[in-house]
Amino acid sequence: MKKICFDRLLPRDLYRPQRTMTFGTRVRAVFLFRKMWINGSTLRVRFMDGSSQQHDLVKEQARWWTEHANLFFDFNNAPDAEIRITFNSNDGAWSYVGTDAKGIPQDQPTMNLGFLEGGTAAHEFGHAIGLAHEHQNPAGGIEWNEEEVIRDLSGPPNYWNEVQIRTNVLNKYSVDQIRGTEFDPDSIMLYFFPDSWVKNGNGTKANETLSALDKAFIASAEAYPRDNVKTAVELPVIETSGVAADIGSPGEEDLFKFSVQTAGCHTIETGGQTDVVMKLFGPDSQTSLIAEDDDGGVGRNSKLLPIWFRENTSYR
Repeated sequence: MKKICFDRLLPRDLYRPQRTMTFGTRVRAVFLFRKMWINGSTLRVRFMDGSSQQHDLVKEQARWWTEHANLFFDFNNAPDAEIRITFNSNDGAWSYVGTDAKGIPQDQPTMNLGFLEGGTAAHEFGHAIGLAHEHQNPAGGIEWNEEEVIRDLSGPPNYWNEVQIRTNVLNKYSVDQIRGTEFDPDSIMLYFFPDSWVKNGNGTKANETLSALDKAFIASAEAYPRDNVKTAVELPVIETSGVAADIGSPGEEDLFKFSVQTAGCHTIETGGQTDVVMKLFGPDSQTSLIAEDDDGGVGRNSKLLPIWFRENTSYR
């Protein structure tokens, strides 16, 4: 039985309701845009254990992404690193997706590499920068032989229950969660699946390197482009009125920044008809996620309840 990785989800995502939405007339692929890092971020990486040989292999495969994406990995073993890796052979291979890692206590890993065959490390770093499994692409068209899949994954080496199997293999993402490309059979985010798992008898092959589409997409305007980098719009810190801004299309992202001169508590919220997800980074950091909210305000607006801001610091 082939080894495959499984998704590590935050509790809030386990039973998140699915909403139907289309991006124009095109179905998009498996990049979880609500969990992406700010473009141009430097993500620090800490090895919590493992050998120098394992570390070298991980560094090599992590660079496969940064050769194309406008992201940087700093393997400095900082205690509060955004990505923290362990090599527990009894816990499979997994990673939290994108900024979900910021919600994990600093003494716990955000990624496990219990095996390192092929491009496993690159696959998990794909998750760490916001990519999800290609076989769960709603454009994939894979028709599973569910009884076979459940029977095989219920046994060794995975021993998954049915909820885990459906979460990691059988269920597809809804189109409002994702953006990107059409289904890519060569993506490193697609694992090998045997013919018996698929109704048409044609399984998938093992992909051990980044595909051409992986490279093109991760460098595109919808992921982490090196050109056309968004400039953060400076906002004043005000008490009673709002600042007008427009979100013109589903999946659009706007980046704002503000500076706090006097320490104190502030509430941040949005208003309007658009379904907004809001994230707050800082202080003086574009990777340290302080808080986030989806639908905590009026309607589908976001609202961050009073948060203590330090004096003479900047936030995004």
